[in-house]
Amino acid sequence: MAESQHRTEEETRLFEAFCTLQAPQEVRAFLLDLCSKKEIQDLAQRLEMAHLLDAGASYLEVSKATGASSTTVSRVSKCLNGPIGGYRVVLKRLKEQSD
Repeated sequence: MAESQHRTEEETRLFEAFCTLQAPQEVRAFLLDLCSKKEIQDLAQRLEMAHLLDAGASYLEVSKATGASSTTVSRVSKCLNGPIGGYRVVLKRLKEQSD
């Protein structure tokens, strides 16, 4: 099996694992097992950056609010406005839940 194919199968298994989780507590437990505390904080920070950017905040405002570098803010903005759409799906669903 080619290395890239093996990695793709591992990634697919990871994505499917997230889909099996049914409550925020389950996701939290899985992430705590899977990631370091710093990695979880970094993921949460990126989601917050996407939320702020989506709400119209400038790069400087986002950087000041989150403590992230301008490079990281730029990367999140690129992903937020890019073709993949992951941030957009999550932000939309979170907004729907809070309404």
